[in-house]
Amino acid sequence: MRDDAFHLVARAQAAYARCIDEGPLESWPEFFDDECFYQVTTADNHRDGLEAGLIWADSRGMLTDRISALREANVYERHTYRHLLGQPHLTPTATTEEVDSETPFLVVRTTRDGTSDIFATGRYLDRYRLGADDAHLTRRVVVCDSSRVDTLLALPL
Repeated sequence: MRDDAFHLVARAQAAYARCIDEGPLESWPEFFDDECFYQVTTADNHRDGLEAGLIWADSRGMLTDRISALREANVYERHTYRHLLGQPHLTPTATTEEVDSETPFLVVRTTRDGTSDIFATGRYLDRYRLGADDAHLTRRVVVCDSSRVDTLLALPL
């Protein structure tokens, strides 16, 4: 594994969370390679090997379409997220250009009326492609700890 892998992944994680929390959300797909996979699922489904997810996309184009639909077609209560991330735990892959990562997260949602609540907890199971000075996601599986998921899963996790 490359010596700079932890730094590159941690920096990518922080920028990813900031993009969702602060915007512009249209930049979110840029954290992924063109050929990528993004899924939001529950711990039960993940443990049982069930492929169905709450969100499922297999290309950056699908992620871009999700944001376009969010901005133009979906109707949902205005809210914001605040991500709190743990340290990524890295595992080497067969190549030095990629690394697997597991990162715990907590997301607090604040609604228009100022109410804040814990929206989701879980872990990111990622594969990153490491560049000269950055890291891009080729795979992100968001495993939510709870099987109870608010239907207001509008913004990406």
